Amino acid sequence: MGRIDDEFVTYVRDRLPHLRRAAYLLAGDWTRGDDVLQRALTDVYSRWSSVRRADNIDAYLRTVLVHRWIDEQRRGWASRVRLVGVVPDRPEQSHTDLDAGVDVRTALARLAPRQRAVLVLRFLCDMSVEETATTLRCSPGTVKSQTSAALATMRRLLTPSGSEPA
Repeated sequence: MGRIDDEFVTYVRDRLPHLRRAAYLLAGDWTRGDDVLQRALTDVYSRWSSVRRADNIDAYLRTVLVHRWIDEQRRGWASRVRLVGVVPDRPEQSHTDLDAGVDVRTALARLAPRQRAVLVLRFLCDMSVEETATTLRCSPGTVKSQTSAALATMRRLLTPSGSEPA
Protein backbone atom coordinates (compact mmCIF):
# COMPACT_ATOMS: atom_id res chain seq x y z
CA MET A 1 0.00 0.00 0.00
CA GLY A 2 1.08 3.55 -0.66
CA ARG A 3 1.27 6.42 1.79
CA ILE A 4 -2.10 7.81 0.67
CA ASP A 5 -3.75 4.41 1.09
CA ASP A 6 -2.20 4.11 4.55
CA GLU A 7 -3.58 7.56 5.45
CA PHE A 8 -7.08 6.52 4.38
CA VAL A 9 -6.92 3.22 6.28
CA THR A 10 -5.70 4.98 9.43
CA TYR A 11 -8.39 7.65 9.13
CA VAL A 12 -11.18 5.08 8.73
CA ARG A 13 -9.84 2.77 11.45
CA ASP A 14 -9.86 5.62 13.96
CA ARG A 15 -13.44 6.63 13.16
CA LEU A 16 -15.09 3.35 12.20
CA PRO A 17 -17.02 2.65 15.44
CA HIS A 18 -18.62 6.10 15.36
CA LEU A 19 -19.32 5.90 11.61
CA ARG A 20 -20.90 2.45 11.95
CA ARG A 21 -23.13 3.67 14.77
CA ALA A 22 -24.27 6.69 12.73
CA ALA A 23 -24.96 4.46 9.71
CA TYR A 24 -26.83 1.98 11.91
CA LEU A 25 -29.05 4.69 13.36
CA LEU A 26 -29.77 6.05 9.90
CA ALA A 27 -30.51 2.68 8.32
CA GLY A 28 -32.18 0.99 11.26
CA ASP A 29 -30.07 -2.16 11.20
CA TRP A 30 -26.40 -3.08 11.16
CA THR A 31 -26.37 -4.80 7.78
CA ARG A 32 -27.99 -1.97 5.85
CA GLY A 33 -25.94 0.54 7.82
CA ASP A 34 -22.73 -1.26 6.91
CA ASP A 35 -23.80 -1.33 3.24
CA VAL A 36 -24.47 2.41 3.21
CA LEU A 37 -21.22 3.11 5.05
CA GLN A 38 -19.29 0.93 2.61
CA ARG A 39 -20.68 2.92 -0.34
CA ALA A 40 -19.83 6.19 1.40
CA LEU A 41 -16.28 5.05 2.19
CA THR A 42 -15.80 3.86 -1.38
CA ASP A 43 -16.87 7.29 -2.65
CA VAL A 44 -14.51 9.04 -0.24
CA TYR A 45 -11.61 6.67 -1.05
CA SER A 46 -11.98 7.30 -4.78
CA ARG A 47 -11.51 11.03 -4.08
CA TRP A 48 -9.12 10.68 -1.14
CA SER A 49 -6.24 12.57 -2.75
CA SER A 50 -8.38 15.73 -2.74
CA VAL A 51 -10.59 14.92 0.28
CA ARG A 52 -7.58 14.54 2.58
CA ARG A 53 -6.84 18.25 2.08
CA ALA A 54 -10.34 19.32 3.16
CA ASP A 55 -10.72 21.53 6.21
CA ASN A 56 -13.09 19.05 7.87
CA ILE A 57 -12.83 15.50 6.55
CA ASP A 58 -15.26 14.22 9.19
CA ALA A 59 -17.96 16.62 8.00
CA TYR A 60 -17.32 15.65 4.38
CA LEU A 61 -17.65 11.95 5.19
CA ARG A 62 -20.81 12.47 7.25
CA THR A 63 -22.31 14.38 4.32
CA VAL A 64 -21.47 11.56 1.91
CA LEU A 65 -22.87 8.99 4.39
CA VAL A 66 -26.19 10.80 4.80
CA HIS A 67 -26.54 11.34 1.05
CA ARG A 68 -25.81 7.67 0.28
CA TRP A 69 -28.49 6.70 2.82
CA ILE A 70 -31.03 9.16 1.40
CA ASP A 71 -30.22 7.86 -2.11
CA GLU A 72 -30.95 4.34 -0.89
CA GLN A 73 -34.30 5.49 0.51
CA ARG A 74 -35.19 7.08 -2.83
CA ARG A 75 -34.31 3.93 -4.77
CA GLY A 76 -36.98 2.04 -2.90
CA TRP A 77 -34.87 -0.90 -1.74
CA ALA A 78 -36.06 -0.26 1.79
CA SER A 79 -39.69 -0.53 0.74
CA ARG A 80 -39.15 -3.79 -1.18
CA VAL A 81 -37.01 -5.63 1.36
CA ARG A 82 -37.87 -5.35 5.02
CA LEU A 83 -36.67 -7.79 7.63
CA VAL A 84 -39.02 -8.17 10.58
CA GLY A 85 -38.67 -9.92 13.87
CA VAL A 86 -34.89 -9.63 13.88
CA VAL A 87 -33.38 -8.78 17.23
CA PRO A 88 -30.87 -5.93 16.80
CA ASP A 89 -27.22 -6.55 17.56
CA ARG A 90 -26.23 -5.96 21.15
CA PRO A 91 -24.65 -2.63 21.91
CA GLU A 92 -20.93 -2.61 22.69
CA GLN A 93 -21.48 -1.31 26.23
CA SER A 94 -23.07 -3.86 28.54
CA HIS A 95 -24.39 -1.26 30.99
CA THR A 96 -26.78 0.23 28.42
CA ASP A 97 -30.49 -0.23 29.10
CA LEU A 98 -31.29 -2.65 26.28
CA ASP A 99 -35.07 -2.22 26.40
CA ALA A 100 -34.87 1.57 26.22
CA GLY A 101 -32.32 1.32 23.41
CA VAL A 102 -34.59 -0.96 21.39
CA ASP A 103 -37.53 1.40 22.00
CA VAL A 104 -35.53 4.42 20.85
CA ARG A 105 -34.20 2.64 17.76
CA THR A 106 -37.69 1.41 16.89
CA ALA A 107 -39.11 4.93 17.23
CA LEU A 108 -36.19 6.35 15.24
CA ALA A 109 -36.87 3.86 12.45
CA ARG A 110 -40.46 5.13 12.17
CA LEU A 111 -39.36 8.70 11.41
CA ALA A 112 -39.25 10.10 7.90
CA PRO A 113 -35.74 9.75 6.41
CA ARG A 114 -34.86 13.47 6.62
CA GLN A 115 -36.09 13.69 10.22
CA ARG A 116 -34.03 10.64 11.16
CA ALA A 117 -30.99 12.15 9.45
CA VAL A 118 -31.46 15.43 11.33
CA LEU A 119 -31.60 13.68 14.71
CA VAL A 120 -28.58 11.47 13.99
CA LEU A 121 -26.50 14.42 12.78
CA ARG A 122 -27.58 16.80 15.54
CA PHE A 123 -27.48 14.45 18.53
CA LEU A 124 -25.19 11.53 17.66
CA CYS A 125 -22.70 13.44 15.54
CA ASP A 126 -23.10 16.55 17.74
CA MET A 127 -23.38 18.86 14.74
CA SER A 128 -24.72 22.40 14.96
CA VAL A 129 -27.86 23.51 13.15
CA GLU A 130 -25.70 25.22 10.53
CA GLU A 131 -23.46 22.17 10.01
CA THR A 132 -26.52 19.93 9.70
CA ALA A 133 -28.08 22.33 7.19
CA THR A 134 -24.91 22.30 5.11
CA THR A 135 -24.73 18.50 5.23
CA LEU A 136 -28.37 18.08 4.21
CA ARG A 137 -28.25 20.97 1.73
CA CYS A 138 -31.16 22.80 3.30
CA SER A 139 -31.74 25.94 5.35
CA PRO A 140 -31.10 26.18 9.11
CA GLY A 141 -34.83 26.86 9.51
CA THR A 142 -35.60 23.53 7.85
CA VAL A 143 -33.21 21.77 10.22
CA LYS A 144 -34.94 23.40 13.20
CA SER A 145 -38.44 22.50 12.01
CA GLN A 146 -37.40 18.93 11.11
CA THR A 147 -35.75 18.55 14.52
CA SER A 148 -38.83 19.85 16.31
CA ALA A 149 -41.17 17.58 14.35
CA ALA A 150 -38.88 14.57 14.80
CA LEU A 151 -38.57 15.10 18.56
CA ALA A 152 -42.35 15.53 18.89
CA THR A 153 -42.86 12.25 17.03
CA MET A 154 -40.22 10.52 19.18
CA ARG A 155 -41.93 11.78 22.36
CA ARG A 156 -45.30 10.53 21.10
CA LEU A 157 -43.89 7.14 20.14
CA LEU A 158 -41.95 6.71 23.41
CA THR A 159 -44.67 7.90 25.79
CA PRO A 160 -46.62 4.96 27.22
CA SER A 161 -50.35 5.05 26.43
CA GLY A 162 -52.35 6.94 29.00
CA SER A 163 -49.42 8.88 30.47
CA GLU A 164 -48.49 12.50 29.98
CA PRO A 165 -45.41 13.28 27.87
CA ALA A 166 -42.52 14.80 29.79
